[in-house]
Amino acid sequence: MDSVTETRLAKNEVFFRDLNESIRGAVDRYGADGHVYEFICECADPACTKRVSLTTAEYERVRADPTRFVIASGHDVAAIEIVVAARGDHEIVEKSGLAAEVAAELDPRAAA
Repeated sequence: MDSVTETRLAKNEVFFRDLNESIRGAVDRYGADGHVYEFICECADPACTKRVSLTTAEYERVRADPTRFVIASGHDVAAIEIVVAARGDHEIVEKSGLAAEVAAELDPRAAA
C-alpha cells in the first residue's frame, strides 16, 4: 500500500476517533456511571455508519494508546492495523507503520 493511501485511511479513522471524543465528553457532563454507550466505528471506511457498544471505562482503555482504535467486528484493514482484541460487536485494532505515526500525531489528547 502506498503512503498516500495509508495516510488517507489513517486520517479517516482519526476523524471518527475525534467524533467519539465528543461523545465521551458529553457522557462526562452527565456522569460516567458504568452504562453502555454507543460509539461510532472508527474504521477507515468514511461511509461506515456502524456503532459499537462500550462503557466509558472500556473506551478509556482503548484511548490510553493513541495508536489504538475501536471498530465494528470485521472492519479492520490488515495493511495498516492488527486486531489486538475482539469483544462481541467490536474489535480493538492497533495501527502500524505510517498509520501509527499519523494516529499518534493527530491524537487530540496529546495536545492537552
